[in-house]
Amino acid sequence: MNADPVGVDPAVLARLRAELDDDEGWFLFVRNFLNHLPRRMDKLRRGLAGADYEVAMDAVLSLKISCQMVGAERLAGMALQLQQSLTVGPDGALCDMPGLERVLGEISVLAGQTASVLEARAAQKF
Repeated sequence: MNADPVGVDPAVLARLRAELDDDEGWFLFVRNFLNHLPRRMDKLRRGLAGADYEVAMDAVLSLKISCQMVGAERLAGMALQLQQSLTVGPDGALCDMPGLERVLGEISVLAGQTASVLEARAAQKF
């Protein structure tokens, strides 16, 4: 099965459901992802806006890994690209990144779309 246009891979969700061997556990896992997504995005914004390399890197890694776990492949890919472009200067601060506002905007839009797709999948949980 291929990922949908937003990039949520149903095969990953199905594998997660099988591994948890519990529909309720799967539902709670997806709900936890959805509940934490806004906080992850806020932390990423704060880290980038404050040029705080440690906060930004922690946030982008958290976003990437959690997305991979629920099959949000496009969002995980965007997080990986951002992760690879984060660099720290000699003062320990995050270096300026050309196009950062655009990238963060694209990630934010995709995060919202991904959340909508996962909400719909969770609503059909049983």
